[in-house]
Amino acid sequence: MFRLPRMTCYLSSPRKLSRGHLLAGGVATLLISLYMAPVQADERPQIRVMAAASLHDAMDAIEARYERLAEVDIMPVYASSSTLARQLASGAPAQLYLSANERWMDWLEQQPGIVVTGRHDLLGNRLSLVAPGPSELDPTLSNGADVTNIAERLTATGDDTRLAVGDPDHVPAGIYARQSLESLGQWEALRSHLASAEDVRAALALVEHGEAPLGIVYATDASISHRVHQIGLLPDSSHDPIHYPAALISRGGESPSAEAEVFRDWLSTNEASAIFHRFGFTTLQGAKLAPAADTSS
Repeated sequence: MFRLPRMTCYLSSPRKLSRGHLLAGGVATLLISLYMAPVQADERPQIRVMAAASLHDAMDAIEARYERLAEVDIMPVYASSSTLARQLASGAPAQLYLSANERWMDWLEQQPGIVVTGRHDLLGNRLSLVAPGPSELDPTLSNGADVTNIAERLTATGDDTRLAVGDPDHVPAGIYARQSLESLGQWEALRSHLASAEDVRAALALVEHGEAPLGIVYATDASISHRVHQIGLLPDSSHDPIHYPAALISRGGESPSAEAEVFRDWLSTNEASAIFHRFGFTTLQGAKLAPAADTSS
């Protein structure tokens, strides 16, 4: 079968670059019968996805698997959930949006001309306090017992040091971090010491490069980095539940494509859940059986 090369993903913000990948080949599956539009011999359906930056690695693995399974091309864009929601509201072409919190999905639903359907909470996550150094992620760490004195820890590293976080004004990881710090009685002492980043991966990079001695990121981010170690997990009770809603996106008069709907449903299968679990996420809905697929890849 002949294929066209993948196109560059869309993102107008000059500060963020989208990352795609070119995959060759694929295997026929039963999913192809679900497509509504005929596919030419030299074409494959495209699914445009906008996903929170913290999902980058997991979704890359998910998309690579699904492209082989369903013979589609997935075109992802990764950035802060707030940046993506604004892009969608401004007309950016995407059929599926995965946010790192419910607030930005709620906001998008209220924008004129945007139709959000099939919304459901797909994944869960945790907050982690990290420092530069080899990764020592331990999922058995206590629920925040070692991270209630962040201000004291930060002060001990120097007078002009910063705590790396996603921007608390709009980045979900930063919003959760502020909630937690306020609950722990640390916010007032730390608010003037924040190094606010445009998304959680940028906050992680500040710690990885030694530009900040401490940072608050998702536990999944800490688990994929070999340049930070996790000091502890912040208490779940100190912030809103970290849920990742997923939804189909369309505009007035349009309906979500059949390919996007099938992919949205596949994200809740056992096969997809296993990939998300491998990257440290929890799944929030009962998984479904995955369609028959070639498991040799």
